[in-house]
Parts: sequence; C-alpha cells; structure tokens
Amino acid sequence: MHRAFRVISLIAALAAAGPLAQAADPPAATAVPHIKGLFLTTDYPSVAARAGETTTIKLKLQNYDLPPERVALSVDGAPAGWNALILGGSTPVRAAMPATNENVPLTLRLDVPANAPKGTQHLVIHAKASGANVDLPVDITTGEELPAQLSLKTKLPSLNGTATTSFEFQFTVRNDSDKDLLVKLAAQAPPNFQTSFMEAYGTQELSSAPVEAGKDKDFKVKVTPPASVTAGTYPVLVRASSEGAQADAKMTMDISGQPKLKLSGENDRLSAQADAGDATPITLVVTNTGSAPANDVELSGSPPSDWKVTFQPDKIATLAPNEKKNVQALLTPSAKAIAGDYMTTFRANGKGDSTSADFRITVATSTLWGLVGLGFLAIALLIAVGAVARFGRR
Repeated sequence: MHRAFRVISLIAALAAAGPLAQAADPPAATAVPHIKGLFLTTDYPSVAARAGETTTIKLKLQNYDLPPERVALSVDGAPAGWNALILGGSTPVRAAMPATNENVPLTLRLDVPANAPKGTQHLVIHAKASGANVDLPVDITTGEELPAQLSLKTKLPSLNGTATTSFEFQFTVRNDSDKDLLVKLAAQAPPNFQTSFMEAYGTQELSSAPVEAGKDKDFKVKVTPPASVTAGTYPVLVRASSEGAQADAKMTMDISGQPKLKLSGENDRLSAQADAGDATPITLVVTNTGSAPANDVELSGSPPSDWKVTFQPDKIATLAPNEKKNVQALLTPSAKAIAGDYMTTFRANGKGDSTSADFRITVATSTLWGLVGLGFLAIALLIAVGAVARFGRR
C-alpha cells in the first residue's frame, strides 16, 4: 500500500510540473518584415564640389524581390552650364535593369563650370519603372574652402639590391585641396642610410615642391645604404605634409649580401726587398670586408718582364665575411735585374668582387754578380799595373 501511494504521488508531481515545463519554452521569434521594391541610394547625398572641376557620386540601384524590369534614369535640377551624366561603368546610360535581389552600380558625374557661383544646388535623380518609381535628392555645394588634403601613392614599394645599390622609389603626391600647396618631403630611414628627393625626371635635390589644387606630381626618393650594411630587409617611411595635412607611405629595401675583397701585405705593408735571381717570399693578406662569403678567390700577379711569381695557395675556396687569410707569394726577380725599385701588382679575383694591390719591390744585385764584378775590377787593375811597370821602364 505504501508503494502504491508513492507511485500515485510521483504521477501527481509530474502532472503538476507539466504546465511549468511548457511555460519555460522560449517565445516565438519576432517576424522580420519583408522588404520589396526598388531603391536608389548613395553613401554621400550631400557633397562639396570645386568650380571648374568634375565631381562624381557613387550610386546603387537595388531591386528587392521584383521581377527584372527596365528602369529609366534621369537628373533634374542641374543649373545652366552644368553637365550632369549618369554613368554605368565609364559609359553614359539612360536606363538600367537590376536582376531580382541584385543591384546595379552607377555614378553621377557633374562637370561644374569655372564661373559657378557659391551656394548649394539641389538635384534629383529619378529612377522610373512601370511598377515602381524612386527619387534620390542630392545636394552639391560650391564655393566652400576645402581643408588641405594630401594623398601619396608609390609605384614600386619594394626593391631588391645589394649594399652598393642606390635604391630609387618613385611616388606620386596628390593635392586634394581647393588651393595650391607647398608640399614638404621627408623620409625616415635606418641609421647611416642617406636619402634625397628629386622630381621624377629630374636630378636637382629638393625638400619641398608646389603642387597645384586638384593635381598630382611625381617624385622619387633616392636611398643609399652604408657600405657596411648587412643583408636584410630595411624600411623607409616617406612623408608629404602641408598646412596640417600629411600622407605617408612605407617602402622596403631587400638587401642581399655581397663580398668585398681587400688585398694588402703583412701589417698593411706594400713594399718588400728581393735579391736578383733569388726567390723571395712575400706574405699577402686577403680580407673579406663584405656581408657575404667570397668564393673561389684566385691569386695572380703582374711582375716585371723575366720575373716569376707563384702563390701558396693560389686559390681560396671560400672566405667568410670579416675573415682574412694569409697567402705566400714567391717572387723571383730576373737574375739580370739591376739594383733599384720595381712595381709588382698582385690581384685577388673572386665571384662577386675582385681587388688588387701594387707592391714596391726593392732589388739588390746578388752576391755572385758582386763577386764577378770584383773579379773584373781586379783583372782590370792588374792589367793597368802591368802596363805602367812595362812602359814606365822605357
């Protein structure tokens, strides 16, 4: 009996919970109203224009849930002397046909005469179809002084080169103000990089230049890295500024490493002494002061005629940046060389760079030739003494 009572109590509890569970269900979502019709819109229905120039306004003709239909387009309210056209792409159009739930982009082009008076002109763009008509009011204000506004666009914002490259970036500055501006040019480059500005097809350096209202002008900035620069990517920021307005553009230089060879004697000496006919060792020091390895560095020399020179070793397979290696040059002057100073050129030629150094070689005659000379002198002296003794008795 107690078990039956517990079952009846459980059923009663579930029955009581039923309405509560139903009350906890989320309410039905609010229905979104259905949009249907033809719409003509623009992001900027009121704009300022400059007398004597052309102004354009972007439009959009939208079809919501209507069958495709020819829509006639027209403009009313343009003052005398103004030329108002509706363009589809770059072609004047008088009608458009947006597909169902699609839109057609259009452009209102206004050619404002130079003598247009100050004030606001109210234009209306009409879009008429058999089943729907829509009008878009547009206000055009002339005579207002526009704030200074500049834009800067680069042609090639990234260039590749080596440490010996002078990078030239071309860019265009546009003056979107209603008056002429004197535009100052400046660059932010890494330390020890040299920068200079010129007109695009000029060579005269400048720091500022006039840019007419509504016009643009082409410039170039020349960036020269230091010879010691390592391989890497380096940024350059170019800025054009005038009357509180400025425009920036970032450019980059991708600099690859390059070997730089240097050839000298031991302790930077460029002179040596040698004996005629004898092989004389001369220590040469080959150094890579560049930012990339120097490969296949070959040693050669240009001594005077009848001299000989060999190298140990005569080739260096690779020379890392800031590395130096000693090479022994074995120089043999001609056995007939007379005492004096001679010039010998040593060279180091590698892939990517080469160098040379002129050495002054002071030659002393060999001991053998000195003994031979003394012998000739002794013989000549004996002959002279004999001649004096013989002819002196007469």
